[in-house]
Amino acid sequence: MSDVRNYLLTVDRDKREASLIAQETASSKRACLSFVLRKLTSTAELESQQLTLIGIVQSLGEYVVDEDAIIRSKAITFLSQVIGALSPTFLSRQQIQVLCHFLCERIEDGGAVAGLTKLQELERLNKDMAILILRAMLKRFQDLQIRPQSQRLQILELLNGLMSKHRSAIKSMHSESLVGITDLVSGEKDPRNLMIVFSILRVIMVEWDIVGHAETLFDAVFCYFPITFRPPPDDPYRITAQDLKSRLRGCIAASDYFAPYAFPQLIDKLDSSSPTVKKDVLQTITACALSYNIATMTNYSITLWDSLKYEILNVQEEDLAEEALVAIRAIAERLSNGLTSAVPKTPLAIYMRPIMKECNEYLQAPQHKQSKSAGQILESIGTASSVALFLVVRTVVPQLLTLYRDADSIAKQRALLEALLQILQPTLIFHGITSSAKRSNHENPLKPFKDSLFEIFSQTLMSIADEEISFRVVALKSLLLLCCLQDCLQDNEIEMAVQYFDEIVLSENTLGRGDLRNAAIEGLVDISRMKPAMILDITFPAFMAKLPDSVREDNVDYNVTLEALARISAERSTSDTLIRRLFSRLDVILLTSVPLSYPQAILSTLYYVFNQRSLNSDPNLGIYFDKIVGLLSRTVIASTKVGLSVALTEPQTMELLGRLLCLTVRTLDTHTQHSISQQAYTLFSDGAMFAPVPFREDVSETQRRTMILSTYLLAGLAKDIPLPYHYPTSADLLNDLVRMLLSETSNVIRHSLLQQTALLVNKFTPDNCLHYVTDILWSSPAGLLETDNLSNNSVRAVFWIAKGLLLRLADADELLHCLLGLLNNKIYGNAAARGFALLLAPDEIVSRENGAAIRFLAKQKVFNICLPEIANAFRKSDTMLKSNLLIALSGIIRSTATEVLMPEIETLLPLLLQSLHLDDSEVKAASIETITMICQENPVAVQEHISSLVSQLLKCAADPKSNTPKARYNALRCLRGFPGKIKERTLLPFRGAVTRGILMVLDDPKRHVRKEAVECRSSWFNLDEPDDDD
Repeated sequence: MSDVRNYLLTVDRDKREASLIAQETASSKRACLSFVLRKLTSTAELESQQLTLIGIVQSLGEYVVDEDAIIRSKAITFLSQVIGALSPTFLSRQQIQVLCHFLCERIEDGGAVAGLTKLQELERLNKDMAILILRAMLKRFQDLQIRPQSQRLQILELLNGLMSKHRSAIKSMHSESLVGITDLVSGEKDPRNLMIVFSILRVIMVEWDIVGHAETLFDAVFCYFPITFRPPPDDPYRITAQDLKSRLRGCIAASDYFAPYAFPQLIDKLDSSSPTVKKDVLQTITACALSYNIATMTNYSITLWDSLKYEILNVQEEDLAEEALVAIRAIAERLSNGLTSAVPKTPLAIYMRPIMKECNEYLQAPQHKQSKSAGQILESIGTASSVALFLVVRTVVPQLLTLYRDADSIAKQRALLEALLQILQPTLIFHGITSSAKRSNHENPLKPFKDSLFEIFSQTLMSIADEEISFRVVALKSLLLLCCLQDCLQDNEIEMAVQYFDEIVLSENTLGRGDLRNAAIEGLVDISRMKPAMILDITFPAFMAKLPDSVREDNVDYNVTLEALARISAERSTSDTLIRRLFSRLDVILLTSVPLSYPQAILSTLYYVFNQRSLNSDPNLGIYFDKIVGLLSRTVIASTKVGLSVALTEPQTMELLGRLLCLTVRTLDTHTQHSISQQAYTLFSDGAMFAPVPFREDVSETQRRTMILSTYLLAGLAKDIPLPYHYPTSADLLNDLVRMLLSETSNVIRHSLLQQTALLVNKFTPDNCLHYVTDILWSSPAGLLETDNLSNNSVRAVFWIAKGLLLRLADADELLHCLLGLLNNKIYGNAAARGFALLLAPDEIVSRENGAAIRFLAKQKVFNICLPEIANAFRKSDTMLKSNLLIALSGIIRSTATEVLMPEIETLLPLLLQSLHLDDSEVKAASIETITMICQENPVAVQEHISSLVSQLLKCAADPKSNTPKARYNALRCLRGFPGKIKERTLLPFRGAVTRGILMVLDDPKRHVRKEAVECRSSWFNLDEPDDDD
């Protein structure tokens, strides 16, 4: 049987097998291939010139002239697939020409378009052949829009290929190709095809001479405006309405010749009642403004302003007003192109003149709503260019200054100052000191007014009544703006501003939410980046003077000062000075009797500052480490003597000092870390005075607290650094730690020992020593997992050791099976269930930053092992075990990624629904959070459980006595997510119950819960309201 006949018989039954037949023919994989009526043995023979291409084409005659169109189509498809399987350089130019003529004559037969697509991709296809193909398309496909979508797509892809690879040939056809292609693609409705149509037409609009054809081209695309397409669910092509809108917008903005047709119609469509349509119109006007030439935009700029201003001055939708502002700015930006001076008769000046005149009129009544809109317009235009900014400032600022001086009320002054700040904001873009500013060659337009502005801003900030917080905040931001401009204030004036800000931070009563103080701190931060010397000379002395050597228990003013110091120390020079001074102040206060919170606040500030800078390249790292070592020594001494530096022996103080220690040790070189590791338990102290805690039996609680510092020190060491010389292997040290933590009664010390245990197992135990770790768990009779050895502390130890092992994926299957077995224990099952939450939870000590071995697949493996066992046990277990299983599952899924959970929804969701019946509020909060995520990703899975879900979520949200604020908030958030994800007809029966049930939550004691309740109730109220057509 010939390959052609074989192909024809196979193609309807199995397209893939038919394609393989064509490929085999092309590659000659069979020993003897009979090609079309025994005249062609294989394509390999064709390549060796044993047969001619003309012979191949002629041999198709029986099939290509068949009266049955389906047979003809299959034969041509076979030839096309053979062509596609040949190497790109095999066919000669003459052979390509023969094939082009052959396929163009039969272009309406299925498969010919695919063959021509393959041919047009070849380098040897010349200009004449490309023109031949296009003319065949234009002649034979005049009825393109009545053909099936798949055929239209194939034809459009061929046309797109010609436009990409043979554009000069197509362009040489001039009007023939322009009119022909436009007629060919007009009327297309399929979104996938339209993406190609818009791309093709835009090329013609930009590169062809469209004079005389502008209206035809414009009508061909504008008939689709506005796009109202909504992709179907699970659309495989992922084409969105925004994709189509962007392509269409590109076509409308492609040529200046479209302006007479585009702008009038776009302005008419601004009267639409649909916000989506109006937004599309505004974005299209912006695109046109940025694309059309200056002459064109000059003709339409005033007309556009008259239409756009309504959306801003009579704002109904905030996002529409924003889009209108963008459009107004785009026009100014285009008209500014090439301008170097603010000449009155330029297109930009002509455009801006009526805008500034109208905005000035609105600013006469600064308390009116439209005055704020006028300020937004002037601010937006000012950002267009430095010339536009110059025109705005020089025209508007003098009038505002006069109005301010004549204002007869604080309310009017505040409104004027807010407008002034709006208008001046763009000066930072072109004249700001920061490196991100766009440098302008023009003079700073504020220069003539800077003295008046400085006086007004300063007087308002420091003289207005304290209660006028918002007014003073505006004045402060305005004064800061002047400080941040080039060629504006002198250094002595900026120094005065710094003193004002210092006084506000240090002396002002914190009214309201502390907005003024926060603004002053932010101002000092900005100035510290530009002029750090001023902060060092003025602010630091003033702030440090506010840090007392001793304080009363009820005095916490130092917190404000320390916070401000930390935030303003953004530059290295300022942070270096701050670190030195804080260490010095800490040395002083530790010699006195001060509240514990004071030295802890200083240590917190030091840690914040250390975290903000790169210590790896810090030349002062050694000095800082020596300071920390000094504090460690003092801590050790204090732990051995009653009444000495009590603050240093407090657990919270040790944790803060430990964080500083870990941060610095991490960045030290390997040699230094080697020597430090030997001090892990002696903590740089004299051995005669302080014996390391692990080496002694009877140790006071104060001394045992030093293990907190040891834990942080070990965390900072690299994993290849040897352990303290007292321990030849990590197993010996691990045994001592387990012995200590089993008898430890202090929660803080025990937690530190547990962290250190997990760190040793994960980071410092080599693979060949892991059996020592498993011996601690399983060896009889002393193993922690032995029933007789179980206790609350041993369960904790087991899970922390397991954490260290699981994160490095060691013995995961056996270990997790044993941990799940603990859930059956009647005494310690609940403690074991809660232990699952810490297995994968992030930890400050066992972290990647500290060099811990945390495998990327650890969380996925734990989940995949535990879920089937939990689900299976749940079906067979009693009430107590079910509760433990659900608590354990909740702990695991808290740390598991969404993409890991989603494939297991069918198993997971019923268990999550059961967990909503538990009394444990934390478990409920975690389960609800997961259900919310599942609803977002796969709402169909949640839909069948909607009745029980709504009931349980409402019950949780309305019961503040039994449920934490987090659980109540999560319940409301989950309920709010149902509308829009789950079908309305499924939700509508529950609408009344939900809206009534949430009424009780509106009085919740927590503000964020009440806010979520309002939003949730609103989303359910709007269930049966139609959406926008976007």
